[in-house]
Amino acid sequence: MLEKEIRFNVTAALSEDLGGTLDASRDITAQLLPETERVVAHLITREAGVFCGQAFAQETFRQLGDDVKLTWHVKDGDAVSANQRLLTLTGPARAIMTGERTALNFIQTLSGVATVTQRYVERLAGTHCRLLDTRKTLPGLRLALKYAVTCGGGLNHRLGLYDAYLIKENHIFACGGIDKAISEARRLQPARTVEVEVESLNELEQALAAGADIIMLDNFSVQDMQSAVKLSAGRVKLEVSGDVTLETISEFAATGVDFISVGALTKHVQALDLSLRVAE
Repeated sequence: MLEKEIRFNVTAALSEDLGGTLDASRDITAQLLPETERVVAHLITREAGVFCGQAFAQETFRQLGDDVKLTWHVKDGDAVSANQRLLTLTGPARAIMTGERTALNFIQTLSGVATVTQRYVERLAGTHCRLLDTRKTLPGLRLALKYAVTCGGGLNHRLGLYDAYLIKENHIFACGGIDKAISEARRLQPARTVEVEVESLNELEQALAAGADIIMLDNFSVQDMQSAVKLSAGRVKLEVSGDVTLETISEFAATGVDFISVGALTKHVQALDLSLRVAE
């Protein structure tokens, strides 16, 4: 699925630059360069982080004619340091100039997600708690960003609305209660995981009685998280959501919950600072 998505994402990105086509001659600035000019260029990172996006860069230059040789010095998931060389490109100057921004956009965005994910994961050390992403992603880049989360050491929550139930407040209200919502989910899709979001310990008890697989504790206090762990007594997986930051996640994890989900991983994306330099 990811390979297909990579082709789709790269085609869309190149089309934005090339007037709705994949015709590299539409890059009028690159046409200033002699057609036979060949160059060597190096991609470096200006800051430390976690690298991600190799396949997206490969696909970028493949779609531009596959005449550029990419020599990688890192792989997805590798920790990188400031001023480290990531990639060497050798080939036609026009193709390298045309594909440069598209390739860097993918790498810097995905590396940024992988980097911040690792920072959150590091704060879970010493607990059994695992970090989850959410569906709060940049439009059109769902699978790409979720892949980047895994490169940073996180886990993927459901990919979309089709692969698992997440019964939230409005669903519960419309169904007539937690027990009725879970019962209907079991009837319609018995093989699917059923997760229920609760906002109080009372709702937690209802979800436990109804047989939820996972219960999301929405904006619980630390004290209530601890109580939820005791009440569930290992009968169900518990996930914490809401008010999760690098400053709070360690305390939340220490309560004994199984998962913590963080929308900021893929919503508040800060790109890794990269630079492509043509060798003299």
